[in-house]
Amino acid sequence: MELLRRSRRNLANKSTLGGVRRGSGTMAPMTGRAATPISLTPGLLAEALVDLGAIAHNVRLLCEQAGGAQVMAVVKADGYGHGAAQTARAALAAGAAELGVATVDEALALRADGVRAPVLAWLHPPGFDFGPALLADVQIAVSSERQLDELLDAVRRTGRTATVTVKVDTGLNRNGVPPEHYPSMLTALRRAVAENAIVLRGLMSHMVYADQPANPVNDLQAQRFTEMLAQARDQGVRYEAAHLSNSSATMSRPDLAFDMVRPGIAVYGLSPVPERGDMGLIPAMTVKCPVALVKSIRAGESVSYGHTWTARRDTTLALLPVGYADGVFRSLGNRLEVLINGRRRPGVGRICMDQFVVDLGPGPTDVAEGDEAILFGPGASGEPTAQDWADLLGTIHYEVVTSPRGRITRTYREARTIEP
Repeated sequence: MELLRRSRRNLANKSTLGGVRRGSGTMAPMTGRAATPISLTPGLLAEALVDLGAIAHNVRLLCEQAGGAQVMAVVKADGYGHGAAQTARAALAAGAAELGVATVDEALALRADGVRAPVLAWLHPPGFDFGPALLADVQIAVSSERQLDELLDAVRRTGRTATVTVKVDTGLNRNGVPPEHYPSMLTALRRAVAENAIVLRGLMSHMVYADQPANPVNDLQAQRFTEMLAQARDQGVRYEAAHLSNSSATMSRPDLAFDMVRPGIAVYGLSPVPERGDMGLIPAMTVKCPVALVKSIRAGESVSYGHTWTARRDTTLALLPVGYADGVFRSLGNRLEVLINGRRRPGVGRICMDQFVVDLGPGPTDVAEGDEAILFGPGASGEPTAQDWADLLGTIHYEVVTSPRGRITRTYREARTIEP
């Protein structure tokens, strides 16, 4: 794929946040004392910088991978921590046809931000009032006849026709109509269509093992999904769009694309199959902060609560003004590294609520208060990545990028990732 071939070139050539390009090992080339980088936003304690150019690149790649299928960009959980409205606009401009969210409130927030594209919401508590969703032209996915009944009640109250997708359970055993309840759901759908209460838009399901492309459960789910499509046709129920594939399947199983794919994490540049590398994607988020304080300590002195780290030699420390209240996991104490002026520096001592400490090493230091510290980013300049954090934490990069909060302010930049 042409975008796949170009992406590594883009990643190597794009402007670096710290002004230093990644070299071999854990240290990038340095040329003396680095000036305070212009990429720091003045006045912010810390920031999560989102590269909208990376979002656009990733969506173009996903559109290419989807072949003839449309792309629904999933922007739930505030765009996986990247900002739902901003990433939605970038994704739509890059070729996404629709948007997906978990809740109606997330969809209404997009509408309030002026996003007018089709948006589908699929997770609803019992007794939910769908009236505001219908008035805002939000599409609704239902997972049970009870949800359909609640939606039809809102149709009667508002006089608005609902655009409906049916979510079916093909093996994940979360929300979705199970196979044994599907025949009665089809009867209810047929009746609602005949009454002009709903327009039937889609059939959707969600995969269990898409990050393991060769897992036989993927084929079993696709078979069940195909059978449910055929069962609906036999009952006179026709869907406009069927969609099963998430990011992993979009990137690795083109045979499962159906009419539309529904990528989430790949939109934000994180590989849905980490064992296969970056898959041509460019991570969009960089979390960084200024160095708040630089100080020296002597050999034998210890750092932070519990004195879990003791200096073996005279050394210099840097204090960073973010902590576990901001999404820097406490369990990363004595384990994480940050990039300052082109070099990886180890975090030492426990992560505190508001701050943590890194060791700059002995002798003269090239780090001054106000210099930029990158906690994680795309990795192109040698900084740790969200995947690095996930590996340390024993979790997935989804959790890492949805964690920045508190005093970390989200900022944006337009495309520096230029497609030739």
